[in-house]
Amino acid sequence: MRTIKVMTVFGTRPEAIKMAPLALELAKRPEFEAVCCVTAQHREMLDSVLDIFQLKPDYDLNIMQPRQTLSAITSKCLNGMDGVLEQAAPDLVLVHGDTSTTFAGALAAFYHKIPVGHVEAGLRTYDKWSPFPEEMNRKMVGAIADLHFCPTLSNQENLARENIQKDVFVTGNTVIDALQTTVVKDFSFLEQILNNLDYVNRKVILVTCHRRENYGQPMTNIMTALRRVADAFPEAELVYPVHLSPVVQEAARKYLDQHPRIHLIAPLDVREMHNLMARCYLVMTDSGGLQEEAPALGKPVLVLRRETERPEAVAAGTVRLAGVEEEAIFQMAAQLLSDQGAYDKMAHAVNPYGDGRACCRIADAIAWHFGLRKAPPEAFGG
Repeated sequence: MRTIKVMTVFGTRPEAIKMAPLALELAKRPEFEAVCCVTAQHREMLDSVLDIFQLKPDYDLNIMQPRQTLSAITSKCLNGMDGVLEQAAPDLVLVHGDTSTTFAGALAAFYHKIPVGHVEAGLRTYDKWSPFPEEMNRKMVGAIADLHFCPTLSNQENLARENIQKDVFVTGNTVIDALQTTVVKDFSFLEQILNNLDYVNRKVILVTCHRRENYGQPMTNIMTALRRVADAFPEAELVYPVHLSPVVQEAARKYLDQHPRIHLIAPLDVREMHNLMARCYLVMTDSGGLQEEAPALGKPVLVLRRETERPEAVAAGTVRLAGVEEEAIFQMAAQLLSDQGAYDKMAHAVNPYGDGRACCRIADAIAWHFGLRKAPPEAFGG
């Protein structure tokens, strides 16, 4: 039987969380020769995920620099990928989602006339400035890609509207596969503050906020609303793993520091984050991945953005768009902290993002595309 060489390319922590289970699934199958390339667009946060999944890259571009620009990330990825693709000569390059690494990896593969598979394809806000630069990254990758692995049916429908209908597969999201590995019942946190929190009698709110489009006044509004929540609800404890971006660090320290029930901590590795999410009461975030992960754990999510490319969760009732205005954010959080019925309605909604078999479906789809399987995989029905 012919062996297909498949290269996974990723560079950030969120990509790694979602691509590591897929890389491991490919590696265990005899029909594939699995190769892994990381750009290290986020060095420290990437490495922690690699360690947890015990995944050792075959190639490491190590491009990260302090205060790096989008142009620098993209150009370094392109230049670095040239040598990697020449040496490895894969049959297929897999990229994930919407980062600068994703776009540059897909473009480099296109320049080398190597087919591209897009994992987490078809997400759209239809606003090229929000999220920035992610919306245009994923649209450009969609135009380059040969195989499209959509988490949901609505993602597939987005691609169909763009006349992308060939080799499109609805697989579920690989992050649900990752959760099956990382969340355990008797977990001990490395961050001692997290071990000391009372998750039964207190309402622990997990916060993340880091997106570029929220820099400036939106981030000020968000931080002010978070402090109001802590002030107004004595039973609430906010835990904020602060992103390494200097802009985010400065804003968090300015508005949230020195509050007895707001805990500003270092970024958490994926295992710590998933287990904190499993124990918390509520998630407030501008992250994309947490909108998928938290509903799988029965946690309501308030999205600190004006729009989301994940409308399935909004439709299902697990996620609400809180926006970036102080009063709206505060009022939505206040309702979930004071109205048990409203909270239960969100917490018990059905997660639309997967059943833990996305990686298997993607591997099966690749095998079918290359003639190593008689039929395509059955679509995820979420």
